[in-house]
Amino acid sequence: MATLELKNVKKSYGKVDVVHGIDLQIDSGDFCVFVGPSGCGKSTLLRMIAGLESITDGEVLIEGDVVNHITAAKRGLAMVFQSYALYPHMTVRSNLSFGLENLNMPKAEINSRVDEAARMLQIEELLKRRPGQLSGGQRQRVAIGRAVVREPKIFLFDEPLSNLDAELRVAMRGEIGNLHHRLGNTMVYVTHDQVEAMTMADKIAVLRAGRIEQYGKPLDIYNNPVNKFVAGFIGSPRMNFLDAQVASIGSTGVEVSSADGATVTLDAAVFDASANQELSIGVRANHLQVVDSDKGEFVMEVETTEQLGGETYLYGTVGQSEAFTVHLPGQVKIERGEKIGVILSKSETQLFDKLSGQSLRR
Repeated sequence: MATLELKNVKKSYGKVDVVHGIDLQIDSGDFCVFVGPSGCGKSTLLRMIAGLESITDGEVLIEGDVVNHITAAKRGLAMVFQSYALYPHMTVRSNLSFGLENLNMPKAEINSRVDEAARMLQIEELLKRRPGQLSGGQRQRVAIGRAVVREPKIFLFDEPLSNLDAELRVAMRGEIGNLHHRLGNTMVYVTHDQVEAMTMADKIAVLRAGRIEQYGKPLDIYNNPVNKFVAGFIGSPRMNFLDAQVASIGSTGVEVSSADGATVTLDAAVFDASANQELSIGVRANHLQVVDSDKGEFVMEVETTEQLGGETYLYGTVGQSEAFTVHLPGQVKIERGEKIGVILSKSETQLFDKLSGQSLRR
């Protein structure tokens, strides 16, 4: 296990800046996930940690030691790639042992490590096969096994599950989580899939345009996003947003009026809002109550329904044609074209400044 620290890390390609001064502390044994949209710099950041990309400015420290000028092979890290990167002409056993053989490790030690990794990842019966004879999930297990045998200080994963089908991704998420539990190593995992981030991470770093927007525990970020971007990115389905304005502020309540004149009153002790402030109301799909159209705080016109048996999703518009999603447990008899009333859960509702996007929660 090892700590990993980034101090004002920057990356530029010529005059184009892609990573803008990132500071981050990952504690020993943590499973940290870098998540964000395509092009936000998460894979570039991982490659700088690995030593596969040069650092324009700043420092990367492993166990307190600056490793900027230490080669990738000597940093004590192991990386699992999206493409598996297996040698097609070698057996699984040879793929697992190849890196150790290059280190001139004794053969008995190599065999011991390979056998232990194969047992841990349940690929003992595959050791004599070649990659072309394996399924996608089996190849990914071999790629992970090749990292495990090196017994690294830190594991790095670069979108390792993106080539797998949905069902296999779920299974592999569990296996990687179990691997972390057994080994206890520090792990850094890159993904654009926020569901992977929420289900696997001890800590999440949400990135946008080469900057960390928020870093913390998954549920802390989900429940208390620092800005509208994080609120919209973390959570599935994405948070609903409605344009609004502060209508009045009393000793106990903040009255907020949407663009179509609908109003909702929120706790004044929770939000730091000012008179006439332009803002966005944010509420998640599962924090809504459906009532008759004349009894709701907002009226939603349903455009699409998804009946999944154990749950139902309603998709439609509220107010000035703003997209809105409602998630309800069980089976609900609401058809396309119906108008329904929607009531917000006040304790779960978020307010964001319209211009800056920053959360107004105190």
